[in-house]
Amino acid sequence: MATLKNDRFLRALLREPVDITPVWMMRQAGRYLPEYRASRSKAGSFMDLCKNPDLACEVTLQPLDRYPLDAAILFSDILTIPDAMGLGLYFSEGEGPKFERPIKSEADIDAIGVPDPEDDLGYVMEGVRTIRRELDGRVPLIGFSGSPWTLATYMVEGGSTKNFGLVKGMMFDRPDMMHKLLDKLADSVISYLNGQIAAGAQAVMIFDTWGGVLTPRDYEAFSLAYMRKIVQGLTREADGRKVPVIMFTKGGALWLDQMAETGCDALGVDWTLDMADARTRVQDKVALQGNMDPCILYSNPDRIREEVGRVLESYGRGPGHVFNLGHGIHPTIDPENVGAFIDAVHDLSKQYHD
Repeated sequence: MATLKNDRFLRALLREPVDITPVWMMRQAGRYLPEYRASRSKAGSFMDLCKNPDLACEVTLQPLDRYPLDAAILFSDILTIPDAMGLGLYFSEGEGPKFERPIKSEADIDAIGVPDPEDDLGYVMEGVRTIRRELDGRVPLIGFSGSPWTLATYMVEGGSTKNFGLVKGMMFDRPDMMHKLLDKLADSVISYLNGQIAAGAQAVMIFDTWGGVLTPRDYEAFSLAYMRKIVQGLTREADGRKVPVIMFTKGGALWLDQMAETGCDALGVDWTLDMADARTRVQDKVALQGNMDPCILYSNPDRIREEVGRVLESYGRGPGHVFNLGHGIHPTIDPENVGAFIDAVHDLSKQYHD
């Protein structure tokens, strides 16, 4: 593997000194870029794009060719695991993901197995290998998965949901059944992320998109407990370096201190908490990633620069900060504003590092 030319992202995740604050964006390879839309059109569908390693590599690299980002993230989807379990994932135009065979019963849970990363999800592993080769050491590559609770939400609801009635109904009515499903999903995520690390991912991120819809008690029992299991089961060193683990619960600001005790290296923070408060909450046990509101990018370069400065000032001096948005970039953002954002992070962050 090529020597890493820019490792400040990995060093920041391990709370080691850096020259400037590294920056990347959730969904940085996405619909806001015209070149992405062209590749998506060429692929035919979103899942065809995900399942073609060469095209997945092409779109992963597009934002890096346009902006001086400090990390690449594998282009894929969080629902690859349930798709590999045979639930029949498909995407309806304007409606998001749906499953032909959602989980309705204990028999449905018994019928699904833990997917083999190289056999059942080989296109993802091949994508990781292709991207690592084509990156040639420019920046590190992030692998990722959805959290067990988030995956279960889609699998039980059969797609997106506003009220979480089916998945919470199962959780409250048959907690034993929900735990059985979550345990199988945790084993699947461990296998999947370790497969990505073996294929070349240099950091991994667990996206807990729907943990924030739970009560504190249920978050601990049905989401955090399984992410803790995953963190403990992951390969933590490859190519002679540590493989940092980032955990992100959208809407989980209240629970950062508990999340920091899981053994992860970094926590994603959404925009509902100032970085200063987040840093106090975790007492510098872990690095923090975030947390600008993505909608700031709808404003103008001066306003974006001002907000970047505010977030940097809130985090303060010292290592352990990876700049990111508080959630994924919106599809209708102007690419020029993204460039202004990334330049502002690199320019304004120098003063916070020795």
